[in-house]
Amino acid sequence: MAHEKKNLPEAPLNNKNIEVLSIPGISVSLRHTEDNLELIANGTLRAACSPVLKMINSRLREEKPALVLEDKVIASAWLPPIPSSVFKRLIFAEIQIALGKYIPETVSIELTRQNNSRYPPVVAADELDTGTIKRIIDEALELGSFIITFTENDPLLREEVFELIKYVDKKRAIVNCSTWGTDFSRETAFRLKEAGLHSLMVGIYSTDPEKHDAARKSEGAYERAVSAIKLALEAGLMVVMTTHASPSNIQELPALYTLASELGVHEFSVWEAMPKNRNEPVITDEDRKSILEMYHRINASPEGPRMFANTYFEGQMVGAMEGRRWMHITAGGDVKAGPYPPFSFGNIKEESLKEAWQKIRSYPYFQKQKSLSPMHDPEFLNLVDRIPKGAKLPYPFEKVCGK
Repeated sequence: MAHEKKNLPEAPLNNKNIEVLSIPGISVSLRHTEDNLELIANGTLRAACSPVLKMINSRLREEKPALVLEDKVIASAWLPPIPSSVFKRLIFAEIQIALGKYIPETVSIELTRQNNSRYPPVVAADELDTGTIKRIIDEALELGSFIITFTENDPLLREEVFELIKYVDKKRAIVNCSTWGTDFSRETAFRLKEAGLHSLMVGIYSTDPEKHDAARKSEGAYERAVSAIKLALEAGLMVVMTTHASPSNIQELPALYTLASELGVHEFSVWEAMPKNRNEPVITDEDRKSILEMYHRINASPEGPRMFANTYFEGQMVGAMEGRRWMHITAGGDVKAGPYPPFSFGNIKEESLKEAWQKIRSYPYFQKQKSLSPMHDPEFLNLVDRIPKGAKLPYPFEKVCGK
């Protein structure tokens, strides 16, 4: 599937200014000029949103989008469509952050522990019930979140996932969902489309089926993942092929991108693999340079799917997100700064999402701007080192970090 970098919509965007946001102190409009889209701000608060608009305009100008529709452009599956009511919330959130009020723009939620080697098996009764998850969604939207992601393990193994995707107010947030393709059918794909899913994220670790199966600890996992991608595309879903860049597969990224192109996905998403402690091998700065070179080269070309890389997005664009623009809720209700740091900031069964977010934001570490994700940051790993051996995870953050 070819992706034209400048294949912008003819209508209704062509030669029009479309209002994106209008609140006291600022208005933002989307302007289509020749073959480019550009966001323009006016008003007394213009300076507050100038950095984010500059970043977005740079991406719109220099990179191909993930998907172009008749009435909107989706720059990346990890961002809301432009223009849309959800994109308005993104601009408003970034203004708030520029003024010092950090918002959990992304809230990721685990629905099940099935197919996950990170935690020991537990009974399903310990997982959050549907009513509690709906409360999390409601509270996240009230906090200003505009991306709800069902992630970790395989969320599609929980039947309520379709109900939960549908429950999210699509005027306030987009919904992404990851899958291993464990039990994916044509019916599953169409149910996800009907529920209003923004994008489906399918993880593939290696182009070698045996290596992927070994990483998933499940024979046939590679074929199931590829089948899920094909079925999702047939159903008209926006599909992202994701992978985690680690020392053992960093050399495979070009081959993985070729596979993504052959399958016809809309975006190839590369996340740096996270260690559980400082003794595990991680990618190097040279590896990051290689990822960035690949990122810029691919996105400047009109052919093939767009590439997302958190190496660029967090390393150079907005900074580390965990605990700053992102929080995560485990299947058991523990609130974390993100999926990977092994710390809890309370449990949603006992406190509100707002209280947990305020607790995260109260710690000096998360008030600092960082270009490295916490599990790659030596300062944060010093805190991880303080977790007693054999302690149950996630461990209470307050026990290792006094304010």
